[in-house]
Amino acid sequence: MGWLQTPLHWKTPLLESRTLSHALGQKVLLKMEAWQPVGSFKIRGMGRLCQHLVARGAKRLVSSSGGNAGYAVAYAGRLLGVSVTVVVPRTTPDWMRAKIRDEGAEVFEHGDSWDDAHAHAVGKARDPETGYVHPFDDPRIWEGHATLIEEVVTDGVKPSAVVVSVGGGGLLCGVLLGLHQAGLGDVPVLAVETRGADSFAATVQAGRLVTLPAITSLASTLGARTVAKELLDWTKRHRIVSRVVSDRAAVEACKQFADEHRVLVEPACGAALAALGEKPEVLLGKGPVLLIVCGGAGVSRELLEGWDQKSRSFENGS
Repeated sequence: MGWLQTPLHWKTPLLESRTLSHALGQKVLLKMEAWQPVGSFKIRGMGRLCQHLVARGAKRLVSSSGGNAGYAVAYAGRLLGVSVTVVVPRTTPDWMRAKIRDEGAEVFEHGDSWDDAHAHAVGKARDPETGYVHPFDDPRIWEGHATLIEEVVTDGVKPSAVVVSVGGGGLLCGVLLGLHQAGLGDVPVLAVETRGADSFAATVQAGRLVTLPAITSLASTLGARTVAKELLDWTKRHRIVSRVVSDRAAVEACKQFADEHRVLVEPACGAALAALGEKPEVLLGKGPVLLIVCGGAGVSRELLEGWDQKSRSFENGS
């Protein structure tokens, strides 16, 4: 029963980046979620929701994911002693499927996108002893991700702005929840996506939930065609500035981060790093800028080189 009460995530370091601080012209602090046991922030929210479901009697967990969320659920399920099934879209690479299986989970393929896999996974979780673990749209997920801000505040830091990548919106909802719980509702947030996975930017522009026809970005872990409705609601009560960067900029930022900080991250994380280099006005305050290094398990030097080549080809129109 110990794992039902003990958080499954680690408290991650908060480090100053001298390189990024010099580039921006003010202090930049990195919340190193890339150093979580599953390589990304996902374990905070996934772990919280998995614990809740198992405490309520679930003997089996089902999730849908293109990678990081499913990996986190598989990890959590192993610690909690329950079986896990993860439904992935066809775009999920073999090496990520292998990571999920290495945690003891079953992996099934369905559809061309996460949305297809999600619809199929919900159908596999209808019996009362099975709990469905949504990868981003659940209040307990947001509560889990909010612990990230709680740790920052405990470390004695009040940021002047927060920079975070956006996929389905789970991390951003958690960051916003954490800011308000800490009495930091006045701190603006820069929410960054890559072009081709920019469902939040489209939603902000339209003032309603927008579903993209397809995900065309290399940053596949940002690949939710529609963001959580909760995120649309947050835009009405918190200052969120939407930013869209190119795949090329995100990959280049990943390369620079590896060179300067000796840490590999996915293009989904590189999006936030790339936006920092553009010096958005929202970041030019007096206090430190908090950048969430959301990480990503699906990255290696070889993959980063491949993304670099693809992004150059896309940029050149070939």
